[in-house]
Amino acid sequence: MSFEQKLTQLGIELPSPPQPVATYVPAVQAGDLLFLSGVIPFRDGKLVLAGKLGADLTVEQGYEAARIALLNALAIVRKELGTLDRVKKVVRMVGHVASADGFVQQPAVVNGASDLLVKIFDDAGRHARVAVGAAELPLNAPVELEIILQVR
Repeated sequence: MSFEQKLTQLGIELPSPPQPVATYVPAVQAGDLLFLSGVIPFRDGKLVLAGKLGADLTVEQGYEAARIALLNALAIVRKELGTLDRVKKVVRMVGHVASADGFVQQPAVVNGASDLLVKIFDDAGRHARVAVGAAELPLNAPVELEIILQVR
């Protein structure tokens, strides 16, 4: 089954790719690697959730924010490549989590993106990962994802 078919089977519809909010491009391809710029949980041009984990948001809300950010990232990938079926391997993901003092559950938050990558891409979605706390993220986003993919 193709990755595009897998999305349909899972009942997932990708949003329109978010537009950059500063001076950068959403993705750059170098050889067979596609590097995505940081992606936050936008829907219709607005943050779906805002604030810091451990103060304003629960782990469950952070998990959902990471999932939404990933869907935006995949929308960028589809726009850049024409289809998700050109993805060969998810190589690495860095998840930045806006964290209140003492919040240490960044990995549980970033799992919102990691779990979905594995559901869609199976073994090709298993990736190296960093989940790190941040004092602040752009636009008061709770999560920002960076992703590197190997492509065909």
